[in-house]
Amino acid sequence: MTDGTKPLLIKRYASRRLYNTETSDYVTLEDIAGFIRAGREVQIVDLKSGDDLTRSYLLQIIAEHESKGDSVLPLGVLTDLVRSYTGAAQSVVPDFLASSFEMLRSGQSKMVENMNAMNPMAQMPGFKAMQEQQAAFFKAMTGGWADEAGASEEKSAGTPEDDGKSKEELDAIRKQLAEMQAMLSKMNK
Repeated sequence: MTDGTKPLLIKRYASRRLYNTETSDYVTLEDIAGFIRAGREVQIVDLKSGDDLTRSYLLQIIAEHESKGDSVLPLGVLTDLVRSYTGAAQSVVPDFLASSFEMLRSGQSKMVENMNAMNPMAQMPGFKAMQEQQAAFFKAMTGGWADEAGASEEKSAGTPEDDGKSKEELDAIRKQLAEMQAMLSKMNK
């Protein structure tokens, strides 16, 4: 979010309905999740009391996605988060999580730049398909945060049936992707 951009204001009425003040209509939690995935910051306030409810609604969105099987947070991470609400860890965890997600966004941006740069690996068979798959993977993992790195210009990867590739070719591409990810991990250390 840039400094000049205000968050989208959502008001919660006494009936618990959520009202989008920009479009003058009611929205659901899934609508709010869509705004966030599209890069918008949101602020949810109680109309009567003026209390900021953003945090609790964001947690509710995460809980709903996790319960539907859209698991992003491993059980160990969830357990550690619960543990972090006691003692000294409570003061360190928010900063750690914020810096971790910033590193994820930054690393993803650099990886996209490196993948787009001319390099000898670009001559590998299946490199373009692998690059498209990796871009789609990062977009899915980051919820679209990569748009500031030029990901909006990238095409999403097609299915193997769309490209006419056989199962063997797809397996070879997956193997190459795994090898490249291992190489990139070693390079970042």
